[in-house]
Amino acid sequence: MAAAKETREGVELSSLDGPLFDGADATKRDLVDYLDGVSARILPGLVQRALSVVRVRPGQEPFMQKNLPTYAPDWIASTTAWSHASQRDVRYALCDDRRTLLWFANQRAVEYHPALLRDGETVSRQLVIDLDPPADDDFAHVVAAAACVRQALADSGLAGAVKTSGAKGVHVVVPLEPSAIDDTAAATRALAARAERVDPSVATTAYIKEDRQGKVFVDSTRAGGATIVAAYSPRVRPGAPVSFPVAWDDLAEVHPRDFTIRTALGLLGDADPWADALPAPQALPADLVEQGHEIPVARVVAMHEGKRRKRAARAAE
Repeated sequence: MAAAKETREGVELSSLDGPLFDGADATKRDLVDYLDGVSARILPGLVQRALSVVRVRPGQEPFMQKNLPTYAPDWIASTTAWSHASQRDVRYALCDDRRTLLWFANQRAVEYHPALLRDGETVSRQLVIDLDPPADDDFAHVVAAAACVRQALADSGLAGAVKTSGAKGVHVVVPLEPSAIDDTAAATRALAARAERVDPSVATTAYIKEDRQGKVFVDSTRAGGATIVAAYSPRVRPGAPVSFPVAWDDLAEVHPRDFTIRTALGLLGDADPWADALPAPQALPADLVEQGHEIPVARVVAMHEGKRRKRAARAAE
């Protein structure tokens, strides 16, 4: 006898009791139930933002999906944007409601990466610092680097909220009054440099991995057309962890593995700690923006340095 079909918000759900992915210790139903339970809290970070997702099909490697599939229902909103990476137009989904979120969950979309800019907007409303530790590093080093970022923010007259990335690092988000994209990118570079100066034995802005010397990378490149994994988004990692808000003073007491699709809802209850933690939008300090415009873009510097090193290596052969 065929299993009864289950629907939510008019979305037909299938194969709910199959494993989610190798090492997840969770089923597809766990993913659907989690995203449904957290929908009112994750959606504010997704609404009106071009969405990329990471999906996991049974027996296949996880893959990033940017283009909304042609078989997607016509009630899913979308936007088209030019991709510099692939040199073509991409039709992105806009996950604006619970129904769309459930459809993606049924498609085994585990990770949710919204654009930093809202669809159609030409100003920034948030500044993001991504702290990325070396492979297999102790989370305590990330906590120490986060303290450097917090100090740099305070010294600059700014405040931000922090969440685990769901992988091995953390994200610091600073809500902004509408700001020019170039100025926001510059301010991000300046903040990263100031955080590095707080304790250069812990934090580094070196974009090239071999130059980081085991330190936590303070990534200042999340600006403009970049994306960030949404607060409360699951990740394709062992145990299916989620990106979870943490109070600054509690960072040293937690580990990213504490928050998974099987534990997060119980920890949240009816609360929305991310909404509660985010401060009111702030204006970018003029001196921060000015300093940042004097700092070269990390990717550009790394590209030129990489070419220089290759030339030097060939000359030495």
